[in-house]
Amino acid sequence: MDGRDLVRSIKAVGSAGAAQGVRTVRAAWRRRRADASGLPARGAERARVPGQVQEVEPAPGGGTVRFSRSELQIRVTVSGAVFWGWDGAGPEPSYALAGRCPEVDPRAVLEPDKDGGWRVVAERVTVVVSRHGAIEVRTPGGVTLRRDLPPRWWEPQHGGPGRWMQRSEVAADARFFGLGGRASGPRLREGTYRLWNTDPGHSFDRGDDPLYLTMPVQLVVADAATHLAFHDTSWDGTVTLREGQEGAGSGHDRAGTSELRMDGGPLRCWVMVGTPARVLHTWASLTGAPALPPAWALGHHHARWGFGSEQEVRRIVAGYQERGLPLDAVHLDIDHLDDHQVFTVDQESFPKLPVLAEELRRDGIRLVSIVDPAVKAEPGNAVYDSGVAEDAFVRDASGRLVEGVVWPGEAVYPDFTHARVRRWWGGLYAERIAQGFSGFWHDMNEPTSFTAFGESTLPRSARHALEGRGGDHREAHNVYGLCMAQAAHEGLRELLPEERPFVFSRSGWAGLQRYGGTWSGDVATGWPGLRASLSLVMGLGLCGVPYSGPDVGGYDGSPSPELYLRWFQLGAYLPLFRTHAGLRAGRREPWEFGAEVLEHARAALVERARLLPYFMTLAHLARRTGAPYVRPLWWGSPEDRALRDCEDAFLLGDCLLVAPVLDAGTDRRAVQLPRGLWYDTATGKAYEGSGQVLVDAPLARIPVLARAGAVIPVRGEDGSLQLEVWAPARGRTGGGLVVRDAGDGWEEPEIERYVARWEGGRRVVVEREGEDGVREPSPPVRVRGLGGAPQT
Repeated sequence: MDGRDLVRSIKAVGSAGAAQGVRTVRAAWRRRRADASGLPARGAERARVPGQVQEVEPAPGGGTVRFSRSELQIRVTVSGAVFWGWDGAGPEPSYALAGRCPEVDPRAVLEPDKDGGWRVVAERVTVVVSRHGAIEVRTPGGVTLRRDLPPRWWEPQHGGPGRWMQRSEVAADARFFGLGGRASGPRLREGTYRLWNTDPGHSFDRGDDPLYLTMPVQLVVADAATHLAFHDTSWDGTVTLREGQEGAGSGHDRAGTSELRMDGGPLRCWVMVGTPARVLHTWASLTGAPALPPAWALGHHHARWGFGSEQEVRRIVAGYQERGLPLDAVHLDIDHLDDHQVFTVDQESFPKLPVLAEELRRDGIRLVSIVDPAVKAEPGNAVYDSGVAEDAFVRDASGRLVEGVVWPGEAVYPDFTHARVRRWWGGLYAERIAQGFSGFWHDMNEPTSFTAFGESTLPRSARHALEGRGGDHREAHNVYGLCMAQAAHEGLRELLPEERPFVFSRSGWAGLQRYGGTWSGDVATGWPGLRASLSLVMGLGLCGVPYSGPDVGGYDGSPSPELYLRWFQLGAYLPLFRTHAGLRAGRREPWEFGAEVLEHARAALVERARLLPYFMTLAHLARRTGAPYVRPLWWGSPEDRALRDCEDAFLLGDCLLVAPVLDAGTDRRAVQLPRGLWYDTATGKAYEGSGQVLVDAPLARIPVLARAGAVIPVRGEDGSLQLEVWAPARGRTGGGLVVRDAGDGWEEPEIERYVARWEGGRRVVVEREGEDGVREPSPPVRVRGLGGAPQT
């Protein structure tokens, strides 16, 4: 026994309670023994590079380039996405892709290039392959956006998966974004980022990495164009970034670099080039349209680990109702379960849960249930017994069930990489529906297993089906949460075919948006945690997951009234607006922080409810275009370098700019504006961009600015749809999109397009565009930004 592990074991027993502490010690040693016997020894390795080009086989969309020690397949799709794979790796099978691989562009073929290289010329991109295996991605104008140097493999001499490394160069002015949920983003500085979904085991802060949801997706923004690079392998790895420097050395630029090192899996990559909107649209067409949440899921959610009883839930709901505060959902954590066992209810504390759910639903409030993947390993537990009968649980290399430790104690884990197991698990949500739940919150699905030392997850040698291919946890780990979300989404589609499923998951991978969204996880209470909240939401949106949000107020501790209010005000403009806290944290109800905070929180809640038609429109646009609700300020102007470095404000759709207060004691703040005219929505004052302006940020509100000409769907005091229009700049037109949604169901509503313009220089006219020409708008219109009373 390692001495340090012995010390950790003693500490685990003391800090976690004797029974659970002993379990975590046993789990750690079980995991170590399983990997020692179940993983092949790596031993000596051979290094390999592609070598020189030997022959080329052109084909529609690209072709195959054969080197002396490797082979490269290249194809360009009709959408302009570029795929390449080494050593026979094709686009499929893939957990990231939605459906079949997209059709190739028949006009793009391999042709000779200079210096013995080859190239594929397509409408939106040119790909050049050197004779030694370097790959360049260029704009149609010939500007190099990305240059992948010849890769290197290290292969065990006695077989088994090989490690590989891919080093890439980007423009000196480029900025990196993405890689999933990163607390230090959204712009990723120089450093090394791990690609291994990880429960940190404590509340995380801005410098913690990795976290629960990683993915090998890089969005790179440069003067010439934006591009997204996705290396489609789910194995453990790291990405080391170094930003470029213009004029480095003797007047020459130093390229930015990205070095990807993976412990195994195929070396294959997708690249998309264009504007940010085009890139995210192409990415969504490849990995799947984001799931459309029901309308209630875009309202305000209240959660807590530790409600403890039906009476406490009623007390909290009554507190909202008595104070006239909007509330759309209440979330129940693991304390509502029977001994923390999934798909059960503690009948003593929640004896009439379906009755409670029905009462809340009559008041417009839905119940959301936590769902953990781990199943208590105990005969007599209905879920365990049915899972054993279904042969649903992960086994080790010897065929024994893999056991870990989570909240219910010793537990086993469904193998969600098997379609049969996903169908079984999806059917279990019938019990939750019978209890009255309308939505589902997946937790602990990295997957987590408590251990006294070592990694808090399953043994890497644990066996998985991987859709019939077979493999181990090294490949399955990062897609475990993704496949669990798939199981829930598909099961709910069967159980409630007329309703849109609401699922959000702590862990996941590329393509998670097909099944739902995510949230921050256990973000630490503090001003750095507030900043991390915004970073996570923006970064995930740029990876194709548009629906997410933080634990408002932070997961642990007790926020000051000021911190709570500023977090609450930010949350009101994020897709998932949820207060939540841990078992031993302070309260999170708005009235617990004093009368002043309550009134300001009320204003934020009322504004969120007013903007629900706009959020619903953004949800539909995300589904159809892949554009996130929350966008960086450079979204429409990626060539603006000042905007590329701005991380403390964001665009909500095309119409609003939100500048949250992220520091204590702030009542004014600088805001970097994109080009155009912007109105402070509280004062009506107009500001001209691009450039930096100083705006008021009193405790009562955070700065929100509307783009001149914006047409924003809002909910009137009587609940009807109205259009809020901000006057266009003189001599210019504006506009906006509206999607009227019934609140649930699968109908595809029309996208209504509105145009705002000056008529005769005296009044603003708003018209709806249609196939039959320009029509009058049907909703009432309120024009603001005229310097006087609003025009109706």
